[in-house]
Amino acid sequence: MAGIVFQKSGNFFVFHRKSIVESISTTAPTPSTPTPWQVSEEVKMLKELIKWPEPQGTTYFISSTSPQNCDYRILNPRAKYSVGETLEVLLTARDHQKRPKSYGGDFFLAKLHSPKLKAGVTGSVKDHWNGTYTITFLLLWPGDAVVSIQLIHSSEAVSIIKRVRDTSPNKVYFYGYFQRNGAAETTECNMEIPQRPVCEYIDPGTGEKWVCVRPKQLSCSSLVYHSMGNYRRVTTTEEDGFLAGAVTNQKLQERVPAITVLAGKRSLGEPQPPICTPGLSTPNPSGFYYQDAWTSRICASKRFPDPSDISKCLRGKVVYMFGDSTLRQWWEYLLDVVPSLKQIDLHVSYKSGPLIAADTENNILIQWRGHGNPLRTEKTMVANLHYMANDIDAIGGGPDVVIAFTLWAHFTTFPVEWYIRRVRIIRQAVTDLLQRSPQTTVIIKSANTGYKTVYGSDWLSFQLDIILRRMFLGVPVAIVDAWQMTSCHYLLDNIHPGRVIIQNEVDLFLSHICPH
Repeated sequence: MAGIVFQKSGNFFVFHRKSIVESISTTAPTPSTPTPWQVSEEVKMLKELIKWPEPQGTTYFISSTSPQNCDYRILNPRAKYSVGETLEVLLTARDHQKRPKSYGGDFFLAKLHSPKLKAGVTGSVKDHWNGTYTITFLLLWPGDAVVSIQLIHSSEAVSIIKRVRDTSPNKVYFYGYFQRNGAAETTECNMEIPQRPVCEYIDPGTGEKWVCVRPKQLSCSSLVYHSMGNYRRVTTTEEDGFLAGAVTNQKLQERVPAITVLAGKRSLGEPQPPICTPGLSTPNPSGFYYQDAWTSRICASKRFPDPSDISKCLRGKVVYMFGDSTLRQWWEYLLDVVPSLKQIDLHVSYKSGPLIAADTENNILIQWRGHGNPLRTEKTMVANLHYMANDIDAIGGGPDVVIAFTLWAHFTTFPVEWYIRRVRIIRQAVTDLLQRSPQTTVIIKSANTGYKTVYGSDWLSFQLDIILRRMFLGVPVAIVDAWQMTSCHYLLDNIHPGRVIIQNEVDLFLSHICPH
């Protein structure tokens, strides 16, 4: 964009970067009146989709859900089970006095697994809103299988996390670094700032806004660097008890013995699914592990065990990755595994990018870039932070172009309306791209498990994941279900999953690029 002149509050300057700078000097707070899109039918539908049961009456820790006291049993137990059948478990939530709960809202994750076979599948949890839950497992491999259930958060903890998400968007804050002619100032920045006066940076391509407290001496146009700031305490000591480690992410005591699954008519799984193409529906479960390899139930996933297999698949391809560090793991894996793929050092911040790797032998180019603010990252130049939708708009597309993105981890601290707005902008960019170039491959990496705090809980990630999937329903994109791939594996839960999980995620990613 050429130099654009703006005049606001008596300040006159020329700003040459992509963002528009507004200097707002009023001391009045930002109006809280909902905008039309916030009350649109889609937003109302999405908020209804993620609606969650609330605790009843005043909540006390002693009456909250206790992972030590919850119990479960197999419904209609049988002596023999076969591949393809289902196993149902009834869970009763109990408080710290062993009394059964009378309302739902607890956040449980369940898996059926076999340590010996390195097999695992997620269970589908149905909340009856009365303190009981039915968990359904699909039996997908022959051999032993053990039920494992974890209480991630009690309903009382979820209520606290939800309130903090919706009412304290500045609990995580950022810094903006202003520099001009040897002078420097640092101020607080965020998507919204209650203080005044502020500098507003409005992106002309997306309409997205970034706000910093206005420097005392320097102009708004002197913003050069961005970084993570810190976390604000937003819970009371009493509320911290509901979020303590002793009652968070705790495995329930094993209440039922392992079952033995017979091969029956099929030794493994189900009939062969279709080849991996965009727009396929996602069954539940979406896949399972067996001998540490993920078998997708969405499409016919393939293995890429050798570097030459990966190089052959990506030959002649340009791959753009946009997102966070969990997607950067894909870029790092490919760089580590394929010897002919070499990083080109652009002398930028590693945590925000852009990072580029090229394979001149096979004509491969792979780029990873952070999705733009909000981005909890080390100090990096603002000019290197791009909104993902703008970059997608600048890509012509084609049969040799692949776009992969993820968006969730850095949005868990903000109200869901803000996330919906960002996803809507990205969806429009993807839709426009596929309209002008339908042969472009677009792959979304879902959220994964690993967050366990009020600032980044698995429950918060789960809510955003539901929204993202629903908003892209009907758009011809592929989804790598990292949520289930992380929640049913034997590795310890980590926001940055272990290598074997990343390998399986990348194999599924490559299966969509090279389905035949």
